[in-house]
Amino acid sequence: GIHPAATGDIVFDGKALERAARKRTRDQLREMQIVFQYADTALNPAKPIEDIISRPLAFYHGLDRQARSKRVDELLDMVRLPRSLRYRHPSELSGGQKQRVNFARALAAGPKLIICDEITSALDTVVASAVIELLKELQRELGLSYIFISHDLSVVEAICDEIMVMYNGERVEQITPDKVKSPTHPYSKLLFSSVPKLDPTWLDGLVRDPELVSQYGHR
Repeated sequence: GIHPAATGDIVFDGKALERAARKRTRDQLREMQIVFQYADTALNPAKPIEDIISRPLAFYHGLDRQARSKRVDELLDMVRLPRSLRYRHPSELSGGQKQRVNFARALAAGPKLIICDEITSALDTVVASAVIELLKELQRELGLSYIFISHDLSVVEAICDEIMVMYNGERVEQITPDKVKSPTHPYSKLLFSSVPKLDPTWLDGLVRDPELVSQYGHR
């Protein structure tokens, strides 16, 4: 809804949504939050972490200053960040810490669904793994749903219950993680077979069907 949809319908929790976010109710806005790919550009550099996380608490829930302060501490605890970070600015945090702040801000709204847009792509492997484990833990505790957008198939397998393969803006296949090794659509086959392996002979065994590559390999 940030950019209004040109075509199609958006149905969430059984209800049709307006294509543009500005036309939706405050509850509809609250229930669907997003965590962006680049934490650096998603956080206001002029604001301390306390103010960043507090904004949804005031906007969606109308909490007073004292209640907001208490909830900020709780949210920092939830994303495994020290409470002392509330007084710092984004530039004083690491990439992983900033992404956790982004997630805390999303949680502050009290959402049902969080859209995670390539949230680990700018993080190193160890930090990304810790963020994924945190997301899985919060999902269990809070009953959250995620739409997890990623090109990293190992991350997709680690967190997703269902995997939707998209090509040119259209769904070409929907599978479960246990079926990743046996996709049926040509583009899915090319996509999954192209994942690098820690094997010096990996490229030698990669099957590159000329017709498959010409049809789906230009992206």
